[in-house]
Amino acid sequence: MTDDARNSEDASPSEPRPLTAAPRPDPRGATGRTRRSVLRGGVLAAAVAGLELLGQSSVIPSRNIALAATGGDDGAGPAPVLPDIQFDIADFIAPVTDVDGVQVQFGPVHTLFATARLLRPPTRIDQVKLTGALAAIERAYPFSPSGVFTFLAYGLPYFGRLPGGLQGPLVSAHMPRLRSAANRYVLEEAVPGPTDVSPANRGITKRRFHVPVSIEGNDLLLTLRSDHAAHIQDVLRWLGGSQTLAGRPQPSPALSDLLSFTSARAMFTQIGLPRKLADDAALPYAFMVNPRSPMWMGFADQQTAGTAAADGVTFRGSGLTTAKPGSYFDHGAVQHLSHVLLDLQQFYDVDDAGVPGDDASFTERVQYMFRSTPPPAPGNADQITDGGGPAFLPNTFQGTDDALLSAQGRGTPDGEHRIGHLSCLQRSSRTADGRPLHVRMDGPGYSTMDVPGGSAQPKLEFTVFVPSADFFATMRTHQASLDLAAAHGVPEEENGLERFLTATRRQNFLTPPRRHRALPLVEFL
Repeated sequence: MTDDARNSEDASPSEPRPLTAAPRPDPRGATGRTRRSVLRGGVLAAAVAGLELLGQSSVIPSRNIALAATGGDDGAGPAPVLPDIQFDIADFIAPVTDVDGVQVQFGPVHTLFATARLLRPPTRIDQVKLTGALAAIERAYPFSPSGVFTFLAYGLPYFGRLPGGLQGPLVSAHMPRLRSAANRYVLEEAVPGPTDVSPANRGITKRRFHVPVSIEGNDLLLTLRSDHAAHIQDVLRWLGGSQTLAGRPQPSPALSDLLSFTSARAMFTQIGLPRKLADDAALPYAFMVNPRSPMWMGFADQQTAGTAAADGVTFRGSGLTTAKPGSYFDHGAVQHLSHVLLDLQQFYDVDDAGVPGDDASFTERVQYMFRSTPPPAPGNADQITDGGGPAFLPNTFQGTDDALLSAQGRGTPDGEHRIGHLSCLQRSSRTADGRPLHVRMDGPGYSTMDVPGGSAQPKLEFTVFVPSADFFATMRTHQASLDLAAAHGVPEEENGLERFLTATRRQNFLTPPRRHRALPLVEFL
């Protein structure tokens, strides 16, 4: 990212003016309540505040987006046809680019995950209100990184509130099932990962963040994405009752008796931003964070080779479920959301004074992230400063048995029994010919949420779209590969990234097709 891009973008007359330049109607709005009084002390207020720092630290990228995707350049053309697959935004963000010989594609800089619970069973009137609210957001902000992308997904508690519950005739008639086990829904609740801190995992301990995982019970997940943190803040204020949207009067949706927001998590993805935040906070390992990386651990994971086309992970497109073309949830998918604390001081192997230890070298860290058969890059002569090696490396598929070979010490440096994170995932995350079966949408976070002592710490805000909850559970089990470690004597300190990760929250959601994103199935009541 160049300094020239700091405050510029490929704008068109159809795009809204920046909020700082927009006219300011009376902030008290139609209800007479100020924005501050509406948001004070609540989850949405905390989200607005959390986005402030990230908005000030990030830059607005210049994107070359096809006009066909954004609806023309004069604001007079027909509205763009938006994808029925909610998360299918590849054609609306930016073209694939080459960085150091690696094909990558970057999504919006800022993402906000807001979870909510229903205060009562939803009604058809609620559905109409929510549909109108979503339409208002998309009228105010285009479906593009310069505007706002809006997704909605629903947890098992939501479907349990519908007449008859999860096993009732309404849900059972429309919820897809596993093709391999017709008695199981595609949506099942998340379970603790094999190395999560949990009563289910006796003996699992974490050095710095020993926090038990919580399986959340939210009804709804709202995801907002934009290159402009201020746009997301504006939408949150509007949902909280500001009565203005994009600087213009717009009645806020009357949903306060239906929804109660329970958490908000801000994610950011931009080259160099983790290093900037690490420097600003004087973190002891800041000098080791690669200044060209978009991720805290110094390695990019936006490689196009590591993610599927959106249609390939839907209930219909994956071929792994009973969904058929035209069925209610055909273009839906399961979205897993987790909140992960990163022990970067252990990952970079530095003490409190920033002095590197024996495992601080790039060649060690790149094997934990990727694989040892062989390591994907040797790194620089200086293995420590600025990461010690390249941030952009290819996400290569070497077969489903790659992790097994490295666990056995075959083809690894000095025959060490070591497992790499990506090689473990690829035991089940791809088809036999190497095609990914998931769409990742994860990125860094930096907040106090769930941190013992309440300090701000680096996070991984992880979400992924997959064909079923069962698929993700299997992939997460393989990520840990405790079976291979036990069978082939892989020490804990040589097992991928597991010891550096503490998942504190998990939940699975069903992301319905766009046509049914507002309170699905309620129209049948």
